[in-house]
Amino acid sequence: MLLVAHGSRDPRAAEATRALAAAVAAARPGTSVLASWLDHTQPDPAQALRDLAASGHARAVLVPLLLTAAYHRRVDIPAAVAAANGSGPPIRVRVTDVLGPVGDEVDQVLLDGLRRRLAEAEPGRFDALVLSAAGTRDPAARASVGRVARALGATLGTPTRVSYASAAPPSVDTAVARLRAAGARRVAVAAYFLAPGLFHDAVTTAAHTAGAVAVAGPLTDAPELVELVLRRVDD
Repeated sequence: MLLVAHGSRDPRAAEATRALAAAVAAARPGTSVLASWLDHTQPDPAQALRDLAASGHARAVLVPLLLTAAYHRRVDIPAAVAAANGSGPPIRVRVTDVLGPVGDEVDQVLLDGLRRRLAEAEPGRFDALVLSAAGTRDPAARASVGRVARALGATLGTPTRVSYASAAPPSVDTAVARLRAAGARRVAVAAYFLAPGLFHDAVTTAAHTAGAVAVAGPLTDAPELVELVLRRVDD
C-alpha cells in the first residue's frame, strides 16, 4: 500500500503522513504501508513504486491522500504511475479514490473525523461553523468541499460556511466575520486539512483575529482517517 501526500516545506506535514502510514499498517497487519510525496519530500510516488517493484512486489494499491479530486489526482498521480512502469521492473498499480467525497457521497467517517478534531479544540457551544480548506481553482473540487460543509453542518445542526486558505474566496477571516455580522455569537472553525503546515497556521491566526472561538487541528492520523484509507483500499 502506497500513500501519496501532496508534500510541504513544513516538516510537520511529512511527520503527519508517516504517522498515518504507521497507523494504517498497525490496522492492517501483514501489509507493507509506505508513504510518498508529490513535492518537497522524498520519495516521490514514482520512485517509491520502482523501489517496491525492485524488492519483488508485483502489485500495489496507491492511495491519494487528497481531499478533492483536482489536478494532483487527475494528472500528477497517473503520471507518476506511468513513470514508474516506464523504467524498472513492472508493477501492477491500482489507484483508489481520494479521501474526500466520491460523487455526491460524503463518507460518514470523514465527518466523524472532522467532528473529533473540532471536539478536541474544545470550542464549547458554538452557533455557527466555518469549514476551512486549502483551496483550489477547480470548480468541481470546490463543489465537493461545499458538500462536506453542508453534510457537516447537517450533522451538527449548525449553519456552516466554506473558506479557503488560497486560490479561492472567501478567506477564513471573511467567513467568520460574515457569520458574526449575521448574528452568530460563537463561530468555530473546522479544519479540512490532512496535515499541519503554513496554511493551517495562517487559518488559525486569521480565524482567531476575526473572533472565532476555536480552530480545529488537521485530521493527521485520526482513527477515522485510518478507517477511510482502508475503505478506499478495500473498494
